[in-house]
Amino acid sequence: MSLDSLAKRYGRYLPILEWSRSYDRDTATSDIVAAVIVTIMLIPQSLAYALLAGLPAEMGLYASILPLVAYAIFGTSRALAVGPVAVVSLMTAAAIGNLGLTDPVAIALAAGTLAFISGVILLLMGVLKLGFLANFLSHPVIAGFITASGILIATSQLKHIFGVEAHGHSLITVLGSLFAHLGDANGVTLWMGMATVAFLFWVRKGLKPLLMSWGLSPRLADIGAKAGPVGTVAVTILLTWALGLDKQGVKIVGEVPLGLPPATLPSFSPALWSQLFLSAVLISIIGFVESVSVAQTLAAKKRQRIVPDQELIGLGASNVASAISGGYPVTGGFARSVVNFDAGSETPAAGAFTAVGILLAALLLTPLLYFLPKATLAATIIVAVLSLVDFSILKKAWGYSKIDFAAVAATILLTLSLGVEMGVSAGVLISVALHLYKTSRPHVAEVGLVPDTQHFRNILRHDVETRPHLITLRVDESLYFANARFLEDYVLDRVTCDQPLKHVVLQFTAVNEVDMSALETLEELNRRLGEMGISLHLSEVKGPVMDRLKRSHFLTDLTGEIFLAQWDAWEKLSPDRQAS
Repeated sequence: MSLDSLAKRYGRYLPILEWSRSYDRDTATSDIVAAVIVTIMLIPQSLAYALLAGLPAEMGLYASILPLVAYAIFGTSRALAVGPVAVVSLMTAAAIGNLGLTDPVAIALAAGTLAFISGVILLLMGVLKLGFLANFLSHPVIAGFITASGILIATSQLKHIFGVEAHGHSLITVLGSLFAHLGDANGVTLWMGMATVAFLFWVRKGLKPLLMSWGLSPRLADIGAKAGPVGTVAVTILLTWALGLDKQGVKIVGEVPLGLPPATLPSFSPALWSQLFLSAVLISIIGFVESVSVAQTLAAKKRQRIVPDQELIGLGASNVASAISGGYPVTGGFARSVVNFDAGSETPAAGAFTAVGILLAALLLTPLLYFLPKATLAATIIVAVLSLVDFSILKKAWGYSKIDFAAVAATILLTLSLGVEMGVSAGVLISVALHLYKTSRPHVAEVGLVPDTQHFRNILRHDVETRPHLITLRVDESLYFANARFLEDYVLDRVTCDQPLKHVVLQFTAVNEVDMSALETLEELNRRLGEMGISLHLSEVKGPVMDRLKRSHFLTDLTGEIFLAQWDAWEKLSPDRQAS
């Protein structure tokens, strides 16, 4: 069977069959160049994020090899770079920390099992096309959660900058533990950590212009700037080895196993699965939301298309691949994906080439990491995650919607005070509660006729014509169990004591659905208005809504009529028309 035939038959499930049909030498060159740049960036980040997750450094490398290959096969984004990321690493640390494990082997097994459970959840969501569930997390809540997570992550790494022991999963406990041990701070570690943080911040803005001033091309200068963290790793390793800083209290990574990622199996213990399941669900949702947001943003720049349900399968396969190759939960990372995009990545093959680069590092370079100071990795994390902190979302939310501001502020405060898992759980609940609150009080506008037109507008906003015997209420929300009673109360309050009133028209222009509870409310409203001598009419009812209403007795019992357009209702129910 030809590649074209395979693509037509299976391309929906294996996106690699689609993009590989037009793969050529120029595309491969672009992908390889992008992979080199991302690999340079990813090596120190992978080690650092494993440290953040409370895992051996090599697990960060392992999580950056096979998962990238799996995503290249199943993912739909041509720029997304999958691997360990800061927020998921923090959530992994919190999940494993709740287990109270001390044995490194058991901790590694739990991390792999967490990745496997997350992968299974994502795969099932993809197969069942449940990508829409991620929409239950509103953007302001996600922004608040990521901002709080960035603060937590940066704070949690200060212990490595000071060279002290500190623990905790909330800002208060981490800072309290840190202050309690400040007297034990190691001066050499502190100076190295602070210098590394300062240098990495400078590298972000200052290294590329400096290299260009020395005559390098913009492309080479960009690669050099991306290699800044690798240079920092190399310099601090050399200093630690040459000056024996490890003997002066500077904590180092130590021995990192040399070789291929190990073939591993997750635990299938029901007890462990029950302990990790909720954390895996939260990691899956947050990872998917972060990943698909980045993927869609980058795809839009090249007019490409992302398939969210297939992205679930791609991320699920990546996590399963991580679980069976000694890694831990992964997702698409914002920073490395942007770097991948800017470096000229054309297809997901760039991720596979990056995996080859990380594999070579695992095979050849790991002995050189023995003297790598943990303060260097902590500095790498701090500089990376502080870009996630965006307090401007509070100002934007305050200016636009006080309800959204309350949601953002609550998510930030809960995440900082209760920890990342409670924070994201609260974020989900707040997002759902916001939706229910907003839709439970639908906007209902009384409308009148704009003079010399057939258009109807809000009587409070426009100079319009009205009729004393006729009220038209435009309902700007679908009707369901949470808001149907609100509409009933609104209508009855409006018609009370309005003596000349004979007709109420509900304009359903914006009503996309009427559920069973709302139908019963409309039936009751029709009955009560009828007892008051008022006819209830509907106008501009959408086809699917009308199809549902026809299955009930509502239309038979309706005291008024159904009008195709609001203008028809106005004409039919006007006094002069009725008199004629």
